Amino acid sequence: MYGRIKDFYSKSRPAEIHHEAGSEECSRLYRRLRFQSFLAGTVGYSLYYVCRTSLNVVKKPILESGALDAAQLGLIGSALLFAYAVGKFVNGFLSDYSNIKRFMATGLIVSTCANFTVGMLGLANGLQWIGNGTLFLAFAIMWGINGWSQSMGAPPAIIALSRWYPLSKRGTYYGFFSASHNIGEFLSFLFVGLLVGLFGWQWGFVGSSVAGIIGVIIIVLFLHDSPESKGLPSITVLTREGETQTPRNTARETSNIQKRVIGNPWVWVLALASAFMYVSRYAVNGWGVLFLQEEKGYSLALATQIVSINAFLGIIGTVFSGWLSDVLFHGRRAMLTFFFGVLCTIGLCLFLYGGQSLPVSIIGMVLFGVAIGVLISFLGGLMAIDIVPREATGAALGIVGMASYIGAGLQDIVSGHLIEQDKKIAGGILDYDFQSASVFWIAASVISFLLTLLIWYKTDKKQNKTN
Repeated sequence: MYGRIKDFYSKSRPAEIHHEAGSEECSRLYRRLRFQSFLAGTVGYSLYYVCRTSLNVVKKPILESGALDAAQLGLIGSALLFAYAVGKFVNGFLSDYSNIKRFMATGLIVSTCANFTVGMLGLANGLQWIGNGTLFLAFAIMWGINGWSQSMGAPPAIIALSRWYPLSKRGTYYGFFSASHNIGEFLSFLFVGLLVGLFGWQWGFVGSSVAGIIGVIIIVLFLHDSPESKGLPSITVLTREGETQTPRNTARETSNIQKRVIGNPWVWVLALASAFMYVSRYAVNGWGVLFLQEEKGYSLALATQIVSINAFLGIIGTVFSGWLSDVLFHGRRAMLTFFFGVLCTIGLCLFLYGGQSLPVSIIGMVLFGVAIGVLISFLGGLMAIDIVPREATGAALGIVGMASYIGAGLQDIVSGHLIEQDKKIAGGILDYDFQSASVFWIAASVISFLLTLLIWYKTDKKQNKTN
């Protein structure tokens, strides 16, 4: 049984070469299949995100229903993020050996089922068929399962870029792919928010499961495991990138490369910078809607629309980040990372301390969204895979992803505790206070961009030696 499962998820064996490198037919087929893989990875991962961020939209309705409190919601959110962190590490390493189509589709199937189950549990709680304690326990378990399955999304999609695209275009297409985070968040805030407003918080999770089903279909139909599995030459042969390198194809050689990645200190510095960036990112995504409702008195509809600006504008940051660094800065991504880290902190300060002004809140989200889009692309993976061999792409992503989501998970626990601790009751009305949480979020953003100074110094020193 284990052998069959292993064979099912193992990387596809190379097919007989049907098209020689350099032929018009080979080029035409290559362009078509790699664009399909890029599109399937990007759209599929966007719909992964809808299944991941559905909880962020429904916190206020859940609190108002009395089903759960803020501390419990923080624990539930952290269950996803901690499971995701461990899963990112494990599944990042496994995906280097995997059939990426089957691997990615399986994760989204499980995530879809978890969302649907939570929706059904919520309906059962509303009908008083199950109590609040049972709902909390079951919700946390299902959200932990969702977190693990979510970790099966990004590594296969990014490995597809590594297997199908040359180094000279990696940054550009990675930037395009990274927009999937923002597209997914944008769809979640609007689509899930609409369903919640019309039918109740339980139906937000049901709607997310529908989005997941669509994503599975797209992945199965259009994501391709590797050029070799389609009878095409590898990308290194096609572009002659590997002419001076010894081919590394065996599992043992891949394992040895992964071990060297684990020992690379700069991968861990990047991971730590990404972890602090993810604290501020998930603070806004996870608590931003509630913050606007409680601190500024905005309605659910207006709050979700404002926070969705962050996701929508992030698309601009991610799409142009790779192109900007490839074409104009010739791969010098650390400089841009520091600049956008500072911009991210400024946007966060405007959002949190801009008073009741709607224009200031919007400007804060515009700056934060554009900056966080660039940082997700650079700190969240691109800078790490730049400094490791292609065969260890998944390993580098696993390390950075694990650190990032440990940071995000700790954020949810700490934020939930601070918000619950600072809540006040005046005139019988419960009021949630965000002062302590706001200081925590901004401090994390500052630490993140300060860490990028080390990376900037290291990369500049290396480039000066080569000049």
